[in-house]
Amino acid sequence: MPQELSVRIDGELCRASEGQTILDVARANAKYIPTLCFLEGLSPSGACRLCLVEVAGVGRLLPACTTPIQNGMSVTTNSEKLLRHRQMVVEFLLIERNHYCSVCVSNNHCELQGMAQRLGVTHVHFPYNYPRLGVDVSHERYVLDHNRCILCTRCVRVCSEVEGANVWEVSARGIHSRLVSDLDGAWGESRSCTNCGKCVQVCPTGALAEKGLSVEEMAKRNENIKWLATKRGVHA
Repeated sequence: MPQELSVRIDGELCRASEGQTILDVARANAKYIPTLCFLEGLSPSGACRLCLVEVAGVGRLLPACTTPIQNGMSVTTNSEKLLRHRQMVVEFLLIERNHYCSVCVSNNHCELQGMAQRLGVTHVHFPYNYPRLGVDVSHERYVLDHNRCILCTRCVRVCSEVEGANVWEVSARGIHSRLVSDLDGAWGESRSCTNCGKCVQVCPTGALAEKGLSVEEMAKRNENIKWLATKRGVHA
């Protein structure tokens, strides 16, 4: 049996179990911590850095989705420092690629757009990169638009951990990182892809979308990912 632990989140005493993360305990106690890369049913990656929290006695911010809870831990999930950090993270995501919401199929259904609104990001303080990125339309049913990808790796993890096809991976490093299928070939030529569409449904933006949809029509359906992962025995 997992050992029961006692922690404080935002000053409130909360019960926790050994093996849980800070994010697990926070959500179980109705404490909001913003995330973009995290999705129940998939292993946490800590890619987006939006879930960083303050822990008493620790001199740096820690990712709530990958940090195990410890007995006696005191966690702060909401402060001016954290708000400024999260706003900056969203701004960096917006300037790194070409996010034009007004012509995006996921407009009003985009988690990045919603996060910017929730955190009060109405403009950015940094110059836009405006990279020249391509759009892969080789797949018969879906499209990959690198301009809207935030490299959350949800698609990589759902394809590997739930579907078991291992189509997606992230190539290169830093600002040059790109989502690639198989050995950096066209998505439509992938021999591994099962056409299941799970990667499309878990994408938080309009980077992966169904063909034939116009602006504001791409509403994602990822509620059953946790159930599918549990059925396959994947970490949830």
